[in-house]
Amino acid sequence: MLKAWKLYQNCLTAHPVKTQIISSGILWGIGDIAAQRITHSRRIKVEVEEPHLKTHDGDNEDEQFKVNWKRAAITSGFGFGFVGPIGHYWYEGLDRLIRSRLRFPPNSLRFVASKIALDGGVFGPIYGISFFSYIGFASGKNLPEVKEGIKRDLIPSMAVGAAFGPIIQFINFRYVPLMYQLLYVNMFCLLDSGFMSWLEQQEDAPWKKRFTSFLTFEEQQLEKKPIKEC
Repeated sequence: MLKAWKLYQNCLTAHPVKTQIISSGILWGIGDIAAQRITHSRRIKVEVEEPHLKTHDGDNEDEQFKVNWKRAAITSGFGFGFVGPIGHYWYEGLDRLIRSRLRFPPNSLRFVASKIALDGGVFGPIYGISFFSYIGFASGKNLPEVKEGIKRDLIPSMAVGAAFGPIIQFINFRYVPLMYQLLYVNMFCLLDSGFMSWLEQQEDAPWKKRFTSFLTFEEQQLEKKPIKEC
């Protein structure tokens, strides 16, 4: 384990972008498999407790967990193509921006708070929209279906991110050296990819409506407003 850790550190130092791309792709694939497992276990539990909700016929053979390798590969591709390269340059650029433009003292509260605000307010929505768009198109959905998926999943994902992201990033931006911030964030990719994949699989789960009901209400109000003629 120690040798593997040292090897990873050496690779991260010598080839930061390549290392981040490879590790992100692997972790996102593992995270999606974990999300599939959680969803499967949850479904089986519900079917045992409420047999009338059973969605398939058969016994134990049908209930055995089987990895959807196509889905895992698609999710892993997002880690390879977006999280790794874009995440690397984002954190590098964010650090340079705060240091050169805002000129806050490194590791000061204003320095860290500015990073957290920009990371959540700018990169967060881009990250969420990119993920749900990529997963939608890669799964064979058309443009209207992808838009509906983003509308359904983006707000819940950002709400959870707003709850936990600042704590994670405060530690990252305040105490972790810049060259290791990539590694720190990448370690959370496993949890993040699992959550995002699980969230996308939930489709129209009732709990999501708690986050999207306000937007729906606003749309209904706009539809009720009369159109003024010129």
